[in-house]
Formats: sequence, C-alpha cells, structure tokens
Amino acid sequence: QVQLVESGGGSVQAGGSLRLSCTASGNTVSGYCMAWVRQAPGKEREADAGIYTDGISAPYYSNFLSRKFDISHDKAKNTLYLDMNNLTPDDTAMYFCAGAVVHSDFGCSKIWVRRDFPSWGQGTQVTVS
Repeated sequence: QVQLVESGGGSVQAGGSLRLSCTASGNTVSGYCMAWVRQAPGKEREADAGIYTDGISAPYYSNFLSRKFDISHDKAKNTLYLDMNNLTPDDTAMYFCAGAVVHSDFGCSKIWVRRDFPSWGQGTQVTVS
C-alpha cells in the first residue's frame, strides 16, 4: 500500500505561481507511476501530467505544447512536484496526486493513457483570483 500526501496549495492572484508537492510512502521501490490530476467544481477530474519515477523517463503531459505546468520527481525524497506558472482563475481546482505500482515506463504510459491510478492523495486546494 502506498500513501500519497499533497501539500503546497493555497490562494494566489492571477499570473502567480505555486509549487505543489506529493510525498509517497510505502512500497515504491519496485517502480512507481505518478500523476497530478485536478478537479474543478462541477467538472470531472482532468489529468495534467504524469511521470515514471525512475529518474530518467520523460514526463507525460495532457497538453505538451501549451502546458503551463511542469512535473518533476525527486527520487531521493520520493516526492513529486508540480510547478504551476501564470495561473488563471480557470486553474482553480482541487489538485490530487495519483499513483500506481508499475515496473516500467511503458507500464506507466498505459496507466497514463487510461488515467487508471489506484492510489490517490487527499488533494490540495488551489484558488486563483
């Protein structure tokens, strides 16, 4: 069982930046796929970015060319980050960290395509005004 705990959310003015963090604890040694997923009020969950945490795999983005967010992972700290820039009120949402035990980047890519993550954090609220 892997536990995910998010932090770093808050209120920010339009144009501002935030860094979200997600610390994973538990059995992630064998390989772990992680992602950031947002849910705005009245809307369905939407995945922004994902990554296989082997330290060398390229991240996945829902909108690579127009993205405003950057995902990264610190293997030593077992912590996932989402750097959010140029925030707008449309970015207001609860941001969740999601994860799945997998053994390869290919396995992570399949999880990402299906958005089928079995583990979820409690979420951290981001409000942009």
